[in-house]
Amino acid sequence: MPAEPALEARPTTLAPEEPGGDRWVLNFGPQHPATHTTLRLVLELDGERILSCTPHIGYLHSGFEKLGEDLNYNQYVTVTDRMNYVSPMANNIAWHHACEMLFGIELTPRCKVLRTIIAELARIQDHLVCVACAGLDLGGYTPFLYGFNAREAIYDLFEEISGHRFTCGYTRVGGLMHDMPEKWPAHVKAFTDEFKKTTNPLTEVEALLTRNRIFVERTKGIGFIDHDDAINWGLTGPMARSSGVRRDVRKDEPYLCYADNWDGKGSSGVHFKVPISYGGDVLSRYLVRLQECRESLGIINQLVDNIPAGPVNVLPDDKMALPDKDEVYFSIEGLIHHFEQVMTNRGFSAPVGEVYGCNETPNGELGFYLVSAGGHTAYRARCRPPSFINYQCFAKLMVGHQISDIVAVLNSINIIAAELDR
Repeated sequence: MPAEPALEARPTTLAPEEPGGDRWVLNFGPQHPATHTTLRLVLELDGERILSCTPHIGYLHSGFEKLGEDLNYNQYVTVTDRMNYVSPMANNIAWHHACEMLFGIELTPRCKVLRTIIAELARIQDHLVCVACAGLDLGGYTPFLYGFNAREAIYDLFEEISGHRFTCGYTRVGGLMHDMPEKWPAHVKAFTDEFKKTTNPLTEVEALLTRNRIFVERTKGIGFIDHDDAINWGLTGPMARSSGVRRDVRKDEPYLCYADNWDGKGSSGVHFKVPISYGGDVLSRYLVRLQECRESLGIINQLVDNIPAGPVNVLPDDKMALPDKDEVYFSIEGLIHHFEQVMTNRGFSAPVGEVYGCNETPNGELGFYLVSAGGHTAYRARCRPPSFINYQCFAKLMVGHQISDIVAVLNSINIIAAELDR
């Protein structure tokens, strides 16, 4: 997308309190319709101007990482669903990407393609919520309807392939829960074809918001963070790229179909651009997410007609992936294999070692650090959740702004509560 001129930072230093000044403390949340989640902000105000902001993480979940040290490498995928319930499939893929690095597993070409398509659908799913709520939080209800209507179509696709609509738990170590339905690629194409029409959800949202005077005045120059500060705060994803940081794990540490030779036939992988802006404000984050949706649609269109044949799981001889249900139900070998994996964990012990694996999820770099002592569960499991990292700069973004700007900045960070809770 074309670069935008850099915006001047809003003032972050304030004059000392004058005698007789009107300073007071306000709790913003944890129950508030525009925070999107159960987080709390303690604001020190001078009238409606924010003098300081102390963000508190959410009150919704806890112990997610510790569960990774109790559940085995397949069971824990259901917890990753709940870390980011806006795009849970992306979390599934990120978790098992780290597990497969630990086990030293190379996925089949068919599995790589399917996971990549699912990851990009999840990116669109997540961004649609963010750009739709960008209008909703500022009083524009119609863009919300366009964004959520398209998101419902992605729910349909995920329900068709995984059997679950919301928290899917579709990936497994070495593959997937099961192969895709025969007609699923056609349904994915029908979804992407909708975005080729003159009137599609993205263009409708753009027509309603991008040049809307009220929306632009409420977002341009608000929540500004420059390139260097974005790096120093460890921001990733659209938060960083809207400040000119050229960082995308899909390009810098490629995996799945983003890497070279993903299909084993000398392919150079999928082709896409990483949208960059230099505005560093709420408006720039909104524009970057819109363009990322278009790039994701392009990635899906490159793959959906070229899904390789073959298994979606590593070979049963490796004893790493669960067998297909047909094998479990109709062969003694499949039944024994399934029993050993689920009930006794034989053949499923990870090698001793430690790894850090990360994916470029919709909000940025989602990584898992795993330490294995050789058992069937991780000795130590830690998560690098993008929402948690991005949220830490919120106090800096809000100083000098008005109370009404809080909802615009919060939406632009796209915070998910369960990624905040420790």
